This record gives sequence, structure tokens and C-alpha cells, in this order.
Amino acid sequence: MKTDDSAGDKPKRERVLHGLGVSPGVAIGPAFVSDDHEIAVPDYRVPADGIEAERERFAAAVAASLKQLRKLKGKAAALPASASEEVGYLLDAHIAMLTNSRLVRGVVRRISEEHVNAERAVQMEIGEIGDSFDAMGDAYLAARGEDIRVVGARLIRNLTKTPYAALQHVAEGSVILAEELTPADTALIDPHRIAGFAAVLGGREGHTAIMARALELPAVLGVAGLLTQIDPGDTVIIDGAEGAVVINPRRETIARYEAQQQTLEREERQLARLRRLPAVTRDGIEITLEANLELPRELDQAMAAGAQGLGLVRTEFLYMNREDLPDEDEQFEAYRGLVRGMAGRPVTIRTLDVGGDKLAAPLTEAGGGESANPALGLRAIRLSLRDRSLFDAQLGAILRASAEGPVRILLPMVCSVAEIRKAREALGQVARRLKRRGVKISDPPPPLGVMIEIPGAALAADALAAESDFFAIGTNDLIQYTLAIDRTDEQVADLYNPLHPAVLRLIQFAVEAALRARIGVSLCGEMAGDPRYTGLLLGLGIRDLSMAPGKIGRVKQRVRTLDLVAAGRRAHAIMDQLDDARIAGLLDDFNALA
Repeated sequence: MKTDDSAGDKPKRERVLHGLGVSPGVAIGPAFVSDDHEIAVPDYRVPADGIEAERERFAAAVAASLKQLRKLKGKAAALPASASEEVGYLLDAHIAMLTNSRLVRGVVRRISEEHVNAERAVQMEIGEIGDSFDAMGDAYLAARGEDIRVVGARLIRNLTKTPYAALQHVAEGSVILAEELTPADTALIDPHRIAGFAAVLGGREGHTAIMARALELPAVLGVAGLLTQIDPGDTVIIDGAEGAVVINPRRETIARYEAQQQTLEREERQLARLRRLPAVTRDGIEITLEANLELPRELDQAMAAGAQGLGLVRTEFLYMNREDLPDEDEQFEAYRGLVRGMAGRPVTIRTLDVGGDKLAAPLTEAGGGESANPALGLRAIRLSLRDRSLFDAQLGAILRASAEGPVRILLPMVCSVAEIRKAREALGQVARRLKRRGVKISDPPPPLGVMIEIPGAALAADALAAESDFFAIGTNDLIQYTLAIDRTDEQVADLYNPLHPAVLRLIQFAVEAALRARIGVSLCGEMAGDPRYTGLLLGLGIRDLSMAPGKIGRVKQRVRTLDLVAAGRRAHAIMDQLDDARIAGLLDDFNALA
């Protein structure tokens, strides 16, 4: 590892940067700096009747690039004054290159006159401009030529929807540093090979952060200045709990964090001893602790953690990092593997939910193009009901897997009774088709449940409960939509508050509606895996929590210290409060009594 006192012409100074600690743990290793690696640029002729659409596609890529650059400029404002000014000038130059510049005009002209696709037009234009700068023999102008190439690479990346990281080729033990890591990028990370990661962009409750926690990878997002003054191979420390990134740490800094790693490992060994103990409160009430699964490879983690089932299987992994859609047989094999792996424990499979920070390229095309606001557009159950071929293939695969063990079907983003009825009708049609073919499925078919994750669903919970077999409360989106906060945006991440009175009332309303209807209710958002909230959630009447496998031990530890009667009293006291600071104080005081 390189440190400040390693051999070399000039020792590098230790730098400590701060962001959002989104996944706890400590990682120490050489930096893999994700750059704009070579992208395969498509080259094809655009017919005359497609020119306008191609110009619009290019305009959308320009708009996306400008949005990214302005977001980076906002992050740069948090840097020390001198660095902020320098980075700001650079980003202003890049923004200017995308604002009615020679580059933009030249690309539009090539599309219109030469009938080439937008990616090829960008490549041709930046090549010509860059060469003209290089030919002038001036160092300053040559640097501006390099800026043109960087901006062009950003445009091509947005046009081709290429992820920012080539993570398949990262050396073992590396720490990944990037401008942004999408959920699809994160899905490529092997936690046995990669020590951790940090990125300039991202929020604490975004899907990338959730996947990092699921993979138990130390991670920090929203780190301004992360990619400046660093070379590949420099030693980096990621402190996922404190949200710190240490670049070129001194020897004593490394020693301190290595000691912290050892302490964390001892704590994990202590929690592992709870694996075979039941999650029972001090007054004898058993609580069900299940695992959320992002990727199939987490199944072993869930079993090792003592999960009593899979409370939420996110099926988006089947659609990531590919150019086609999985058919029914491929999905069946994946689901069957999970059901068999759980050996009789229940498996709850959520139907496809893409949108927001979970867009998958083939589904953008299947849904008729990318929504102006994916978080509020054609996604989840809306997309499934709009595209029945997509939905039927998934339902068929789940029904076939149900013959292997107990399975439940969970519908995401439901907001009306009509959606449940249409989904149940579709499920019945697919079941009848399979039976006619002699395909074995469970009898009766799997229970059909609803995710309560938008305020409208929580407020209509009584009506939804009458049509549902169970509820699963998804607090991640519920908080986001209730508070009008983009959970992937690091600029407002500190406003994302699970203890806001409105959020707690919506959870309470949904739980009470489920209890009145005598249907099961679980909570599977990130709140479920945080021991800070365990007493409150159980006090509100929830008896089933589903979380990332690595969270089960700590939550079980908290459950076993709780008296449910006392938790109920404290929950009622909290629900009488109007101020979130007072709520947080009452909850933390209760936790301190444990």
C-alpha cells in the first residue's frame, strides 16, 4: 500500500473527505478509480423520417449531461475555497460546451445533413474539434481539447446508457471510487473481491446504498472532490459508519482503522451466536425476522443469519446488465433456486419494480421510453398491467416455483383496489393456462399481497386490505413520497426522516387496517433493519420484519431485550407527539433503557 511516508519522489499528503455513510464497516485497499473507459460507439444511418427523433434523443442526452454537471457543481461548493473555485471553473467550462456551442451545433448538423446517429455524430465532432486544438501546438488549447473529449464521452455515455464503472476487471481487494455507481453497477460487485466503494453522487436511501448494505460492503456516497488529486493504486480507507474517505492515509491512521476492523469482526462473531436463538421478547412474544434479497448470491447470507424466510425478493436483478428481457423459463429457474434454497421457509417474491433509480434498459424500451419522472411514471404494477406479456411471464414463473415450496406474490406501488383486482385476474388466467398445459403449481395459488409504499395506499389501506391477502410496508418509498424528498439526492438526504409524524401515522394507519382485516402485515423497508426503530415498530403492532441479511443479528439482539407491553406504551406516547425532535428523544430514551 502507498502511504504518505512510502518511497517516492514526493510523499503524498493524507486527505480526509466526508460524505454520507450509507453502509457501515471499514475498507482499506488500493484505489480503483472509475474513469470514462472506451465505449463502443454504434454507427448507423438514420432514415429521413427518423431525423427529428434522433435530434430529440441527442437533446435529451445534452439535458441529462447538463443536469449531471450542475449537480456536480453543487457538490463542489462544499469543497475548501481554493479547490471549490478550481473545480467550479472546470465544470462551468464543461457546461458552456453543452450550451449552444460549436459542439452541440455541429452534432445537430451532422445528424440532419449526414444522417448519422447521434453517438457517431458526437464522436466525429469531438474528434474534429480536438484535432484542431491539438494542431495549434499550444498547451492551454490542447487542454481545452481534452475537455471537449471528456464532455463528448459524457454525451456518448448518456446516449448509450452505459454505466460509469467497468467493475468486472477490478483487482481483488480494491476500493472503488467513482463519480456515480448505479444499482446495476453495484450488482456487478463481488463482495468477496471488492473491499468497499465511494462515489461523488448518491443518497443514503437510494437503491445503490440499499444494495451496498445488502452486500455488506462499506460505502460512502455524496463525497465532493473524491476524484481529484488521486491516482489509481493510492491507498484509500472507507469508513461507512462515519461517512469518511481517507486518501493516502498515514501509517498511524491505517493502524487505527485496522484496530477498528478487528473490533467489528469481534462484534459480528458475538452476533453470530444468536443465529439459533429465537427472536422472542422478554415477555414471550415471538417476532418473525426475514431477509430481503437483492441478488440470489445473498441466499447463503440469509440462511447463515438465521432468516425465517425471504420477506422481500426484489426481482430486478433478472433485468440488469443485459440487452434483452428474461423469459418465463429463465425466471422460473431463478425463483425455483431461491425456494429450494430456503428449504420450506416462506419466500415472498415482489413483481417487477423498475423506475426512479432502478431503470433497466430493456424495460425502458418495453415501457415505451423513459418517463420524464421515472419515480412517478410508468413503473412497478403500472408497467406490469400495461404490458401483460411482461407480467404474465413473471406470474407464470412464480406460479411454477410455488410447486417447490411456500411462495407469496407481492405487488409494488399499488394505489387502488382496481389494480389488485386486475392483478388477481391476471394471476387466475396464467394459473389456468399452466394447468391446461399440465404444469404443476401450488393449490391454492400463492397469496397475493400489496406493498404499502405511497401515501395514497396507506390512506386507502382499509379498502386495499379487503382485496389483499397480506400487506408489506415499504418505508423507503413511503418516506420519499410523503416528504417529497428524492432519496437518491445527496443534497436533500439529510431531510429524509423516518420519524416524521406524517410517516409514522401512515405506518400506523396501514398496520391497524391490516389488523382489522385479519391479514398479515410486515415491514420491509430500511427501517426494519435498524435496531433504533425496532421497539417503536413492534409497539405499533408489527410482528414481522424483513431486512438485509446482515442486519438480522442486531435486530434480533434488540428484540430479545424488549418488553412488548412497554414498547406499546412508548409507541402510543410517541404517536401523541407533533414534533419529530420530540419523537426522536422519546425513542432514544426508550432505547437507552435496554
